[in-house]
Amino acid sequence: MTRPITAGVDGTDESLAALAWAAREAVRRGLALRVVHAWRFQSAVPAEVADRDTQARWVRDAVAAAVRTVAERHPDLELSTDVLEGPAADTLVAAAADAELLVLGSRGHAAVVGFLLGSVGQQVIAEAVRPVVLVRAGDQAAAEAGGREIVVGQEGSPDDSAEALRFAFETAAARGATVRAVRAWTLPPVFAYSPGSLKLLDDAGGLEPYEKQALGEALEPWRARFPGVPVVEHVEMGSAGQVLLSVTGRAQLMVVGRRGRRTAVGARIGSVAHGVLHHAECPVAVVPHG
Repeated sequence: MTRPITAGVDGTDESLAALAWAAREAVRRGLALRVVHAWRFQSAVPAEVADRDTQARWVRDAVAAAVRTVAERHPDLELSTDVLEGPAADTLVAAAADAELLVLGSRGHAAVVGFLLGSVGQQVIAEAVRPVVLVRAGDQAAAEAGGREIVVGQEGSPDDSAEALRFAFETAAARGATVRAVRAWTLPPVFAYSPGSLKLLDDAGGLEPYEKQALGEALEPWRARFPGVPVVEHVEMGSAGQVLLSVTGRAQLMVVGRRGRRTAVGARIGSVAHGVLHHAECPVAVVPHG
């Protein structure tokens, strides 16, 4: 079954930018676009002013207006709309499960419901089983034309970053863009060395050559699968978040993986994804793995 691209909207500038981004990506990939709005009845509003049916109509009208603009820009795009009543995070996580990817505004907030505020946004990113793309207000098609790279972070073994690399290469192929694969490394503590690890480092010729070799091995299957996608291999010493952010100047999109998990204090998305989401100027895709 072909999944649609799904955009979550709430009427804010951020979510409208996300909707426009999602529509362009759906056109590039030849996919349908599903627009979802999660809302809850505001009981504090006097019934004579706005009862449940009236509030529902307001929401449907606002969503229809946003979708109308997208339909006019992309007349051949297959569009569907769902206005769903329920908790925002749970609704969006469920919508993501049926999507190729979920696209959201990065700091959404609205009178009816804001779904990217603090723990709610973190829950969506941490629990979604499909990639989630975050788009800031003001993102435009012209900005995509200016940047020519899809930046993706690679860490660990080839399997650890397989889903993020897959997403990056698929996106680059659809856009005619270059993949810049970034692997950051730091000096390990002395106690981390073992006879086995020392032999691997000796065979590779040192720490940096070892990291370059690891990146090349992770990229090998994706180069073979997408031979028309140019690739830049970027290995640099430093923290992963800082190295990724340092190369975003020509990026159309940044892709990071995350191993989402729940702890006693709530959903966690990982320090690298968290830092990138707060500081990257381009849209960010968070891809689950493991």
